[in-house]
Amino acid sequence: MSVPEADVTCEVSSAEVAAYHPTNPAAVAASDRGSAISAMATAFSCFLAGQSDVGGVIGLGGSGGSAIIAPALQALPIGIPKILVSTVASGDISAYVGTSDIQMINPVTDIAGLNRLSRVILGNAAHALVGMVGRPIKLPEASKQAVGLTMYGVTTPCVRHVTDRLRDQFDCLVFHATGPGGKSMESLLESGCLVGIIDTTTSDIVDLLMGGHFAASHDRLGAVARTQAPYVGSCGALDMIDFREPDTVPLRYRERRLHRHNPHITLVRTNPEENAVVGNWLGEKLNECEGPVRFLIPEKGVSSMDAPGQPFFDPEANQALFDGIEAAVHQNEIRKVRRLPLHINDPDFGAALVESFREII
Repeated sequence: MSVPEADVTCEVSSAEVAAYHPTNPAAVAASDRGSAISAMATAFSCFLAGQSDVGGVIGLGGSGGSAIIAPALQALPIGIPKILVSTVASGDISAYVGTSDIQMINPVTDIAGLNRLSRVILGNAAHALVGMVGRPIKLPEASKQAVGLTMYGVTTPCVRHVTDRLRDQFDCLVFHATGPGGKSMESLLESGCLVGIIDTTTSDIVDLLMGGHFAASHDRLGAVARTQAPYVGSCGALDMIDFREPDTVPLRYRERRLHRHNPHITLVRTNPEENAVVGNWLGEKLNECEGPVRFLIPEKGVSSMDAPGQPFFDPEANQALFDGIEAAVHQNEIRKVRRLPLHINDPDFGAALVESFREII
């Protein structure tokens, strides 16, 4: 039997949640709305983290409510069901999801009472949470150590060659190199869930430096430096800057080589000047890593689009990238750069990545 809306009561008041703010519970009553939302987000994160009986969480809100709820959901362990029904769900949700496994649902109509649409959508969200909580999927006991790998569609053969050679010994966790993927991988490395990284696809660094859509953060490789974990890297997809539909490509790039990867992704070929910048940035980041580092350079091409007869084949641009990396990296016994006369998707290049990883793990 459905419960009349007027009979629904709140079991935990906003004042109780605000009391969990670690420094200033009164901050949630700030006259500035932005400050109040930020303070309540902090308080709610502390409140939720302090509960010992959380089987799953569902949240509902517009941009403000979502900003309060999302940080607390992000802080929960991966695997705990978490749903956020939010009016921002049809846009860029990276700030709300972060590196977590939050499920976001677009309510279609605004969060302003119930109507013929919202009753169905909110009901589906509630049923989804009940299903996840009622039929939980347990994380399997780890029988192997886990390794993180980065992949794009244009480097998929490379990663398959690597995982085929490693899966008997390691649990291979592959991350899509679209910005959040790299962040998630490094977050897991820092939390101890990964024993090392084979970073075949570093394309999010290009987007970071050249204004592309799938950008890494400036802390890319920061977790590798802080943990001193074994790291094998390469140049996968450093030949492209990613944008969405063609009209999102900045004017400065529109006279360059463009490729419509799919209806929602447009790629721009990097030029020698940009590749030199990327190579130097990568090299300086590798210099910060005091753990064992191996960086392998595929001289015959860095993606499936960078090969003879393919739209992004450009040996001159690649040479600027490779030279930039070698010039920037301070090589020593723990940090080495190696050039190979192979394409990144060549099986022998995948074998070389595995050989390098086994050498340092």
